[in-house]
Amino acid sequence: MYLPKHFEETRPEILHGLIHEHALATLVVQGPEGLVANHLPLALRPDEGPHGSLVGHLARGNPLWRIAGDGIECLAIFSGRHHYISPNGYATRSATRRVVPTWNYEVVHVHGRLAAIEDGPWVYRVLTEAAATHEAPEKEPWTLAEPPADYMEGMLRGIVGIRLEISSMTGKFKLSQNQPAENRETLVASLREKSRPEAADMADAILAHRPK
Repeated sequence: MYLPKHFEETRPEILHGLIHEHALATLVVQGPEGLVANHLPLALRPDEGPHGSLVGHLARGNPLWRIAGDGIECLAIFSGRHHYISPNGYATRSATRRVVPTWNYEVVHVHGRLAAIEDGPWVYRVLTEAAATHEAPEKEPWTLAEPPADYMEGMLRGIVGIRLEISSMTGKFKLSQNQPAENRETLVASLREKSRPEAADMADAILAHRPK
């Protein structure tokens, strides 16, 4: 990944936070017929292994688990907030005209070895933890104990666990850090004037990651 120094993010709490908030990963592996990409939610276990791990599950019909086997090199990509940036937001546009459009975004790349896990109790724990996390905001949280036992057993037979042992984690938070302070200030104001929630989210991101 192209990574200018001013966009590099190395703080574990920031990288982990993005993964927790944006759990849907793009998993990329080299398969027998070339590159293979899958989109799967993964949960971070920061204290599992030297650099942490990512865990989840996939359908048994998905050939990824057979490709992964006992371990294969993998890239997991987590994307956070993003938004188009118009030159209209820059204070210097009228004075210099030396501005162009761009796209701001947050992304974390996780490298490691992906393995398939057919340990039933392990998979059940992963599912239980995932349900507890994502159902927490619901008025009536769903749990794995709710469906009839025979139905749940059938569903469990149809999935396979996966675990990515992390070897490295790289963050790129391209959030106008290369712009002068006056442009960042007017850009934040311009984004807040828009009616789209993602524009307000980007304004928050720019403020949170402005250079010290």
